[in-house]
Formats: sequence, C-alpha cells, structure tokens
Amino acid sequence: MDRNRKWVPGFGAVLFIFMSHMTSALEVPLDPKVLEGLPQPPTITVQSPKFYVFDPRDNIVIHCEAKGKPQPRFSWTRNGTHFDVEKDPNVLIMPGVGTLVIEIRGEMSETYEGTYQCIAHNEHGTALSNNIVVRQSRSPLWSKERNVAIVVQMGFSLVLQCRPPAGLPPPVIFWMDSTFRRLTQDKRISQALNGDLYISNTLPEDTRNDYICFARFPSTQTIQQKQPVSVTVLESNPEGERPPGFMTPLGATSTKMVLRGDTLNLECIAEGLPTPDITWQKEGGELPSSRTSINNFQKLLKISDVSEADAGDYRCTASNSLGSAHHIIKVTVKAAPFWISAPRNLILAPNETGMLTCRVGGEPKPQIEWFINGAPLANAPMDISRKVDSDTVIFSNVQSGSSAVYQCNASNEFGYLMANAFVSVLAEPPRVLTPSNYEYQVISNNPALLHCASFGSPIPTITWFKDSHTSINNDDSYVIHENGTLEILVAQPLNSGKYTCIATNNLGIKENHVYLRVKEPTRIIKQPEYREVQKGMSTGFECTVKHDSSLVPTMTWLKDNRELPDDKRFKVTKDGLTIKDVTDKDEGTYTCIVNTTLDQDSASAVLSIVEATPTPAIVYEQPDPPTDLELTDQAERSVQLTWTPGDEHNSPTQKFLIQYEDLLHEPRVWNNLTEVPGTSTTVQLHLSPYVYYSFRVLAMNQVGYSQPSQPSHQYRTNPAAPDVNPSDVQAVGTEPGNLVISWTPLTGFQSNGPGLEYRVQWKQKDADEGWSSQKVANVSHFIVSGTPIYVPYEIKVQALNDYGSGPEPEPVTGFSGEGLPLSAPDNVHVTVHNGTLAEVHWEPVSLPSVQGKLQGYKVYYYRKRGLHEEEQEAHQLEENVLSFSGNRSEGRLPGLQPYSVYNLFIRVLNNKGEGPPSPGKTFETPEGVPGPPSFLNAVNPSLDTLTLEWGPPLNNNGRLAGYTLKYQPVNTTSELGPVKVMTFQANETTTTLGNLNASMLYRFNLSARTIKGSGPIIVQEAFTAMDTAPPVGPVFGTVNTSVSEEGAVISWEYFGHHKNVYVEYIVENSKEDWKKELVNGSHSHMIKGLKPGTSYRVRVVARDAADSTVHSTDEVLVAVPAVPSRQVDIATQGWFIGLMCAIALLILVLLIVCFIKRNKGGKYPVKEKEDAHQDPEIQPMKEDDGTFGEYSDTEDHKPLKGSRTPSNGTVRRDESDDSLVDYGEGGDGQFNEDGSFIGQYSGKKEKDTHEGNESSEAPSPVNAMNSFV
Repeated sequence: MDRNRKWVPGFGAVLFIFMSHMTSALEVPLDPKVLEGLPQPPTITVQSPKFYVFDPRDNIVIHCEAKGKPQPRFSWTRNGTHFDVEKDPNVLIMPGVGTLVIEIRGEMSETYEGTYQCIAHNEHGTALSNNIVVRQSRSPLWSKERNVAIVVQMGFSLVLQCRPPAGLPPPVIFWMDSTFRRLTQDKRISQALNGDLYISNTLPEDTRNDYICFARFPSTQTIQQKQPVSVTVLESNPEGERPPGFMTPLGATSTKMVLRGDTLNLECIAEGLPTPDITWQKEGGELPSSRTSINNFQKLLKISDVSEADAGDYRCTASNSLGSAHHIIKVTVKAAPFWISAPRNLILAPNETGMLTCRVGGEPKPQIEWFINGAPLANAPMDISRKVDSDTVIFSNVQSGSSAVYQCNASNEFGYLMANAFVSVLAEPPRVLTPSNYEYQVISNNPALLHCASFGSPIPTITWFKDSHTSINNDDSYVIHENGTLEILVAQPLNSGKYTCIATNNLGIKENHVYLRVKEPTRIIKQPEYREVQKGMSTGFECTVKHDSSLVPTMTWLKDNRELPDDKRFKVTKDGLTIKDVTDKDEGTYTCIVNTTLDQDSASAVLSIVEATPTPAIVYEQPDPPTDLELTDQAERSVQLTWTPGDEHNSPTQKFLIQYEDLLHEPRVWNNLTEVPGTSTTVQLHLSPYVYYSFRVLAMNQVGYSQPSQPSHQYRTNPAAPDVNPSDVQAVGTEPGNLVISWTPLTGFQSNGPGLEYRVQWKQKDADEGWSSQKVANVSHFIVSGTPIYVPYEIKVQALNDYGSGPEPEPVTGFSGEGLPLSAPDNVHVTVHNGTLAEVHWEPVSLPSVQGKLQGYKVYYYRKRGLHEEEQEAHQLEENVLSFSGNRSEGRLPGLQPYSVYNLFIRVLNNKGEGPPSPGKTFETPEGVPGPPSFLNAVNPSLDTLTLEWGPPLNNNGRLAGYTLKYQPVNTTSELGPVKVMTFQANETTTTLGNLNASMLYRFNLSARTIKGSGPIIVQEAFTAMDTAPPVGPVFGTVNTSVSEEGAVISWEYFGHHKNVYVEYIVENSKEDWKKELVNGSHSHMIKGLKPGTSYRVRVVARDAADSTVHSTDEVLVAVPAVPSRQVDIATQGWFIGLMCAIALLILVLLIVCFIKRNKGGKYPVKEKEDAHQDPEIQPMKEDDGTFGEYSDTEDHKPLKGSRTPSNGTVRRDESDDSLVDYGEGGDGQFNEDGSFIGQYSGKKEKDTHEGNESSEAPSPVNAMNSFV
C-alpha cells in the first residue's frame, strides 16, 4: 500500500451518537497479574520515523516493537510487496522484537532504499507500522563551472550566487574568504535563505578576489567549496543616492504556502543608497509576539508553530532617507492531517456496544479509510455487528471471537496519519487491584481518597460500605468517582474505620477492605517571638508543638530560609532554639518548621542585634537639598539629569528621589519618577511624549528626606501615539437588551498627545459576525443597546489620539443584561424527617430559561395552622425564606413547628431577580415534644401544704398527654433533698401538695408531655409557712469583735432562716461600696487582709430571693492597730563593737610592719653592693611561700626592691637593669610626648643558650588577654 497518497474517502455523512447509549472503553491495566492470561491483539509500541536517512557507512536499523498476548510475530514489506528476510544474508530481524537490521557492504547501500512497513500478527489480529521511507544520505560534488570576474560601479547592488548541489539532507551554506574566515555581514551585506550573498550597495572595500561559498553536508560531515568569485568595485562615476527597491522577492506581490505547525520564513532584501531599513507588519492584524522573531538584520521574519490564524497578507517595507518601497507576501496555511481524536483500544464484553472514532483535521480535508488486520475494511466480509460511517466504526452486540486490529488512515496531498486500535471481546469477572487491608492516613479537616481500582468485562460497578454494614452514597460528605475512588470531602475523626468496596458485574462479585485513620493536625501552639538582644548575650526562640500521638514530629530551624550555620552556639531543643554569644551575623529571620509524615506547620520571628554599649551621641540631621540641576543628552524620550549633593550632616545619603511636574496636564503637582543610590549624582530619565517636564531632586539619609531642590529648566517632549490602552475594561449588562462597557480612562500624562479618543469594539462571542466599533471621547463608558438577553460578548477598548492608535488590546469577555427567569422549578416534593426538619426536592430549571447567571433557588414557606386546629381557626404567620446558592436540586428546612400544616413554593433566582413561583406544595409535620408550661405559681402556703397552679404550653406540638411534676426540699446550704414525682392528666392545671416540712424551701420542676416525650421544664421555688411567729425586731442578737495578728474576728447570734448571710465591712468615713463575704451556716468569721492602723465599720446582713426584707445588725467599729517600730541602735550591738576592734588591730599590725621595713632598708644601700660586685647573685626564693629571701650580713649582693629574677637565678652583665628594652614586648617600648614610658612590664628577657636569639620569656599578661580579642 502506498501511504503517501490520498486515501479513498469513506462515507460522507456525519453520524451524531448519544454517548449515553455507548459503552465507554475499558482500559486494560498494566498490572502484570491482570495481564497474565488475558488475550490481547497486537499493539505497535516502537517504530522508526516516517522518513529515515542513513549514512552508507553504517548499518540500516529500522525499529519495530509490539506487544500482545500471545507474543506477536513480525514480517516486513518493501515497496508494497513482501520482503523475504530469510533469502537475504545481509538482513535479519532482531530476536524478540521486529526491528530490521540491514548490514551495508560496499556499493550495495542504494539497493536497500525504498518504503518499508512492519507487520505484527497474532491469532487475535494484525497491527501495522507507518510507511517508513528509507533513503541514503548524499553529498554530491559541485558541478564544474568557470567563474567570470565581476566588475561593478560603486553604489550599485550586487548578488553573488551560490547554487550548491542538492544533497540529502540539504546542506548548510556559509561564505568565507581564502583564509577560512567568515565574511562580515550587516544590513548592507547579508546571505539569503537560498545561500546567495546580497549586497545592497557596493563600496570600494568590497573589492576582493576570494568570495567563496561553502556547503556543509551534515549527514556525511563533509564540506565542499565553490570556485572563488572575484569582485572589483570601480570608484569612477559612482552611482548616486536612490530610493529603495527590492532585490528579492521581485514585483509588488508574491505568495507563500506554509504547513500548519511548521515555521514560516518570509524574506525581503532591498537595494538602495543609503542602505534601506526593513520593517514588517501584518495587514489587518498583529504579529504574534510570542512566536515571532526578526533575524538577518530585519530581513527575515520567522513565525514558529504556524496555525490557520497566521494566514493573510504580510507587508515588508524598505525605507531610507529618499523614500520607501513595499512588497506584499500573501501567505496561505495548509495542513497535513493532524489528530483531533485518535482511535483508542476498545475492550467490550459479549453483547455490548461500542465504537472507534478517528477524527482528524487538515487542509484540504483528509480522506479517511478503514482497514481491518491490514486489509481494507471495504473488502472485508459483511458483519452485521459492525457499521462504518466516515470517521466512526460502530459495534453492536459483539460476540466472543470477533477481536481484531483496525487501522485508520487519514491522508491528503501533504501527508498521512495512520493509527492502530484493537477491538477485543472479553468476558472477565471483577478483580480489585487495590492492595487489601491497606491503611490510609489523613489529617482531620482534609480530603481523604480511598481507592478501589478494578478490572472486569463488563466494567464492574463499585459500591462502598463503612464498617461492613453502612452503605455510602454520594452526598454532602462523600463522593464516589467514576474510577471507584471514594472521596471524603472533609475527613473527621468519626470517619476513621474499616471501609469495604465491592466490584460487581454479571460474571461475579469481588470485595476489598481498606482502613482509614484520621489524625489530629500538627500545630505550633507556642510560636517564636521577636527578640532584640545585645551582642555577646544569649537568646532563644520557643516552638512548642501539639501533634497526634501516633505521629512523630521532626523540628527543623531555618535562618533567612536557609539551614542554620554549622556552629556549636546554635542548639536545637525539643521545644525551641538557643543561641549563645550572639554576633551581628546572627541577625535575621528564624523559622521553626515541624514536619510529620502527613503534614507540617511553621512559624517565624526576627532576631535583632544591638550594640552592648551605646556610642557617644552624634547629632544627625536631614541632608541639605541638592543644587545645580542640569539637563544634558536631550533625546525624544530621554534626558540626563545631573546635580550637586548638599551637606549630609553626619548621616550618609542613602538615595536620591527624582520628582517631576507636568506643567501641561497637572501643574503644581509633583510626582515621583525614579530613585538612584546615594553615591550617584546623575541619572538617565525615561520620559513620556507630550509632557512639559520640570524636575527636582530630594536626598534621603537615615533621618529623612531633605527639602526639594530648586526646579530644573522646563523640558518638553513631542506628541506620539498612545503607549497603553485603558485599564479595567469591563462589560456588564444592567438591563435586558443592553451591554455597558466601562473602563478607566487614560490620564493626561498617558494620552501622549492631543485629541484623545477611545475606539470601543464589541462582537458576540463565538459568532460569525464581525466587530462593531464606535469612537467616543471624554467618557469612561459606552452602552450597547439591542443585545440578546445574557449572551457573552468580546470587548476591546483602544486609545487613539491625533498621532495614531495605541497597541492592539486583548479582548475581554462580558455578558449582556439579564432578564427575569422564565420558568419555575418542577416536581417539587417534600420529605419530612421529623417534627422540626424537612427536606424539599425539585427539578432544576433549564439554564436557558434562567436568562442570566444562576444564583440559586429561594424556598418560601409558612405555617398554615396546627393539625389540632380547624381551617377557620388558622391564622397567617410570618413567611419564611431560605436561599440555596448554585444549581441545587434540594435543600433542608430547619426550625419547623411539629404537628403543623405548612405550605411552600420555590422561585429561581438570577442577578436580575426572581422567576415565577412553582405550584404550592403542602406538607405536614409529625408530633414533637411540647413547649414548657406557660406559667407555674405557688399559692396559699401553710405549715405543711402548698398549692401549685400552672397553665398549658403555648405550643402543644401534638396531642397533650399530661404533665410531670418533680419537687424536692432545699436546705440552707443549697443542698437538694430527695425527689418526688407526680403525673397529671392533660386537663389538670392545679394541685395541692401535703405532708411538707414547715419553714422549708422547695423547688418544683414541671413539664408537659406528648406521645413523643416530655418537653422543657419550668422551675419555681417556694417556702412553706414558719411553725412559730417570727421574733419582733431584728433576727440578729449580740455582735462581738476581736482583733488578732491574722485579722478581725466577728461573732454574732442569729435566729433567722434566711438562705444567704454575709459579713460586710468598709473603711470608716469612706464612700466606697461595702465589701461582703458569704458566711452561710456559721456564727463567726475572720476578716483577713485589713490594713494596719485603720478603722473599719462592720455589720452582718441576711437576705434571700424569697424575702425582699434585708435584715442587718447594728454597725460596729473595729480598729486595727498599727505595727510597732522594730528599729534598734546599731552602736549598742555586740557584732558592731567586735568588728571595730578587729579593724583597729589590723591597722596597728600594718604600722609595725612598715616601721620594720623602713629600718631594714637603710642598713644595705644598693649602690654600695653594685660597686663591690660586678656579677651579683640573687638569693633563691623561699620554698614555703615563694617570696624573696632576706640577705644576711655575709651575702654579697641583694636585688633591687620590686625587681623580678630570671628563672635560672642569673643576671647577665650585657642585660642592664636600667635598659628599657627589657620591659614589655621586647624592644617595643615607647614614650609618651612628655617622655614617660608606655609599655607593659613583663619581667626581663632571657636569651636561651640553646635557642640563640629566640626568646624564652613567659608571655605578658596583657598580651595574653589581647589574644582573646
């Protein structure tokens, strides 16, 4: 078969099929356990590209691999006939696959050129590869030709032809000289796409004898060159300046055809003097910026990934100072066949229905031909279960054994597409592929996905159960996806448990169990907080975590979003981070991240480092304003501004702010233009057209901004077309039949010129009509009338002025005005769940009838009457309204009154308003528990009886069955006694209780009941009468007071029966409120915390709710004594006298020691010893305390007081005691200006006899300290 030609077309009719009647394709999973044992026709998995160029030095390898069950067998065709591989010793098929390998020997490579096709076959069908055209790469020699020297007058144009030999693949062309250096190209000299070298106008430097064209053949990696061309440019009688003309293409117009998906290359090369500039534009449209590039010095326009929208007229313009020339290139876009929907493998069960679809695009429209197992389907035997209609093959009532591989071939003059798709008829019971007993873990309040991947033919139906008995359906909490996955939208701990999925088809049933564990989220409950720490101190951040007990959190700390420095000063603990001895480098943002296997949380805080000791105060002020503003390098849209900075006042300038005033549009208003670093004194300013600029500069340091500088001279820019279009373009219909287009207008600064207008364009989206347009000025909206109700429109608003139009705007989508909905919901029915909750269902209206954006549905309902009331007794109650947003079909009605008759209707809602009501629907609510009795009163109390009266509930919520009374005594400490229960008939509303205790408080709880149970209770308390008459006068007797170190004690006599007794007190002569403390059941109380030296008024008060009378004792005055003084005379204390004596004794001892030292120093003058002995010896130190020993009368020498001896006990003569070099650090001793010695005393230096000049002295203590700094 020749797959490069057009294929014979199939049926021309287009078949519209309701997908609901078709069986969706069953995908065979990749699970090896499933694939094992399943028959499968062949499927091509690997093949070589359609065009294969081989190097004659290498073997030919044409790839072909396929899968199937059983393993396919492979064969090949060449040029449409069977290729007998076994008869050719140079050809073999690789084992296990169908890849063809041809060994090339000598000059025989050309004999294997041709068109190859791979065939994979097993007992269930035959699959074909693409036609693979195999060609040998070629690099032919340049034909012999004699180049004639070229002589040209200066200024004329010139074309040097290359014309390389045709190779496979085509060669790469470039021009070089005899020294193999590439010729320099620019807009005057450039190479065209065909390899020729074009010179727009010749110059004397173009004279040379080595213009050489080279051709590089990429497959063979060879380079060939053409004979050198000699060019001589004559300077006598040069050609004068002239307007442009095109060297290629020729004429006013030309045509170009390009295939969809390829790159469009348009080339225009012009001659002229001066050298012309080339520009490009598309007539009636814009160049696609994301896919467009302009190369070769503006002469080559390239548009990648071409689509049909790129067809049209492209204008290239060549211009110089003398004129311009234009050329129109008419581009048409054709298309080789491309897939819209390639056929997919189809697995059907016996007696099922399905189809293969082969939808392709192309220009011209491709012809589609179907094949079965490699043979034309038109020639196949008649099969009543198969019907072909153009690009679709329909299968119905398929039977076992009818498996086959179908090929769809779509072709036109520019190419072809071929795809294999098998139809396999299988009957397989269900299999569940998800691992059994798998445990899913999820954090609460997150979605949970429980998978139930299955396979079977017919496709199994998936059902889910929780804890093996609760069926799960799609509702507000659960979603069962088409692939069987169960999604719990918001997982909660109660969702944890065992889940069972069951896969069922007509051949069997299979179940699988999985488990869900919902975990508590990980949260940082104590977050790190901002820290400001002195340098050298320690600090830390807290990070306390709460997490699920079964998850192990991992805490990670970051500094400025990077890992912590590798420094032992940073220590991460369980609950935070500690930093020791902080430095300036530790400043930054620290983030605590806590991770578990399921979730994470993070929190951040900033650490600021401050100096430990404040530096001397320096006066900082704002800088002085800059001066000497100057404008230079003035251009159309830019100018350079320079200035001289002012005094910084001890704070370096951080930046300069440049502001401008638009004297034309906004005089006396200064706007920020740009900022530059404080080290700059010049800036290049980018300007807008049609603005009268004046500039000023402000300097800023850490204190703030300076005063503005004096304004610069005025600088005016010329008008131009707008650079931007209006923003915030919107289109909204406000009334039926209109469309209001609004936008944010351009400012005068943005107008770029006079005569600012707006071109408003609109068209109905996805309609064939063109754009409507209207120009408006000085407005920010435009109303389009006569539009259909609520249809989408595309809108564009473009700015234009007297100098041109702004950029092409992107379209914005909006909708025309909405109308009121036309229809009401149908099939309204109500499901009553209980006495207070019902669920209403309805059939949603069709979206076209909404006439706008569907906002939802409103349910209007009201209670007509109670079921125990007659129709004439019913009275109208307030209407209730519930709104349900979105395209809903059900809603719940809470808060209903039980045992009632309700009526409802539904309206659909859009932005315009509500639609007509649905027919009214009446429903009844069942009985519920009643409300509380309307009142409960206790009357006629006696010593042992009380009478109770009550009223029926305001809402019976059903048929009233009676009342339940519970009562019990309450003692003075609020403790409750035993409960007694009584029941009454519905018609009883009073009772008298006997055998009660005298002077006792009782609590009564009364509730009404129906057959649904008891309702809320009503509570009442009451006293029985006292058994004796109350005493005349106060109920309190004598009140006594006393004061101790702990507080004031109050005691009293009490004869009353009141529930609450208080002790109240207040500071004498104070106007504050009385403070009170509860003292129930007691006759004495201690008031603590009283202020010493203060008098208080105190009383005892009795009161309770049952008796409005307040009983109180007379006020008594309690005086709290002041704390006595405990100061003592220190001079009389024994410890002080002993301390003074010890100090006096110590001073006496010191005076005696000083006296002895002075006398001993006078007996042994140092000078006499130095004169008598040239080599003094020093007395060794005492062993017991390390001090210098004293000299006896027989000793020869004695060291100077305060001097230190070397460790070896000797002093060398050449190291004089008077040498200043021996102090401090060697010879580094220095003198102050007054001659005093500056240095650190560290003892004499000592030269080690073994080490030569190296010092062996102990280090100075000061130097030792300096080593730590």
